[in-house]
Amino acid sequence: MWLRLMHADPEAMPYQSPAWLDSICAMGGYRDVSRFYDFGDGRHYVMPLVARSGLASVLNTASSLPPAWGIGGLIGSAAPHVEELSAIFADLRDLPYQRIKIRPNPRDGELWAAAKPNTVLAVPRLAHVLDLEGGFEHVWTKRFSGNTRNAVRKAEKLGVVTQSDSAGALLPVFYELLQRSFDRWAAKQNEPRLLTRLRGGMRDPIEKFQTIIDKLGEDCRIWAAWVDGRPAAAIFVLQQHNVNDARGAMDRALVGSTGANDLIQKLAIEHAANAGCRYYHMGESGTSSSLALFKARFGAAPYAYAEYIIEKLPITRLDAGLRAMVKRVIGFRDN
Repeated sequence: MWLRLMHADPEAMPYQSPAWLDSICAMGGYRDVSRFYDFGDGRHYVMPLVARSGLASVLNTASSLPPAWGIGGLIGSAAPHVEELSAIFADLRDLPYQRIKIRPNPRDGELWAAAKPNTVLAVPRLAHVLDLEGGFEHVWTKRFSGNTRNAVRKAEKLGVVTQSDSAGALLPVFYELLQRSFDRWAAKQNEPRLLTRLRGGMRDPIEKFQTIIDKLGEDCRIWAAWVDGRPAAAIFVLQQHNVNDARGAMDRALVGSTGANDLIQKLAIEHAANAGCRYYHMGESGTSSSLALFKARFGAAPYAYAEYIIEKLPITRLDAGLRAMVKRVIGFRDN
């Protein structure tokens, strides 16, 4: 049923697939507690959901999806009605978890907001999504900005070398660049580099990406660019009938003004459009104006939505307070 709904739902994302949830559980720390809803008349829905396992299960929390694992929410045979979402909120509230966090598809933001009960916390979020309708030539000429097209042409003129792979051969290249990104984030956030690498390695160990490659196969692809013979930028992309740009990494000094980032994004978008994909999700933009601008240059539209938190104890408030205290101690700067 889950696979049938994945194929039937035009908004379904790779993040919501059984293979992605299998990847989460295979890494340990989580178990599958996904929900299936039948509202009659063929209106069926699946909510990918995982709960903490092992020692962490004492926290008694569940997520759709957990931190650093992307976006969850519903997939279904039809767009849900507000009344159906309200019933789903009620079902989740009655489950035996102290806290459940739901990050739905950003394109469904207004629908979820209309169904949210007053007792549920809503954390504002912002994501960017590119509509591929019309095919790549239309996206290239009508949605890409002139500056982006020029950056792509510059990269090609400079001889930026690109490669893509779905079998894992480029994983070491991608992960090396991701570690360089950890170091850049440490300097930007005024955080000790060792601490940033530790947090980054715990959140995104190389084994995580290998597991995803093993589980998703051809649905997972790494795009990488080399400048002067050295790895400069890479993206980790999930592609089914919609796309999730799951992670990006680069050596900013090497990328410079070469347009290497623009070129690999263009190639990934072109590949998706030619495969008949409809939406290219470029991911969370948060409060970063530079990140939002980069995505907007490719024609991606901003979607304001929310992450929903159902909790029986004030875990979220306590967690936020603890994090704020740690940040003050180390002089951390949010960006």
